[in-house]
Amino acid sequence: MTEFLARRTDRLVAGDGGPWAKVAIDGASAAGTGELAEALAEALRARGRSAFVVGTQGFLRPASLRFEYGKQDPDSYFDGWFDTAALWREVFGPLEAGGSGRVLPDLWDPARDRATRSPYQELPENTVVLVHGPLLFGHWFPFDLGVHLRLSPGALQRRTAEDEQWTLPAFRRYEEETDPAGTADVVVRMDHPEHLAWNG
Repeated sequence: MTEFLARRTDRLVAGDGGPWAKVAIDGASAAGTGELAEALAEALRARGRSAFVVGTQGFLRPASLRFEYGKQDPDSYFDGWFDTAALWREVFGPLEAGGSGRVLPDLWDPARDRATRSPYQELPENTVVLVHGPLLFGHWFPFDLGVHLRLSPGALQRRTAEDEQWTLPAFRRYEEETDPAGTADVVVRMDHPEHLAWNG
């Protein structure tokens, strides 16, 4: 599956005419978006392509904003945990046609609840930028390729950690309001990791 995605990504021409291809790896934490993004980045590098991975976990909003309605509010998780404005400003904006290619790999450390102060990265042209995390679709992010890691409701519940079970209503809302499987270019069915299936 990684090789299939690498071939698909390798053929990308950035949809906005810019030199950086932007790929979404969307899915719940239980689906392992970060692991797939890193594996795909390695596969692309083996094919001679530069690749850069950005996780949305590094673009959470401060705790005072995330937890305004409590630490386990699924609507807040859906609407307000991720700093989409910062992603636009620090990642997608610099990758527009004519942009600088100077992106920030992360902005906020949720464990310490403070800015990471990570240095900006200058991405060479033809770099594939892989953005991974939950709830990526529905924000008009300019992805050239969207990959959704799909878990059935039962598999999602079984594989979600006990302390994250409260997020499940947010993913049900995501399915109803955003239809990630219908939005993505490629859907990978993750119910049985030893027997992955995909379409797109």
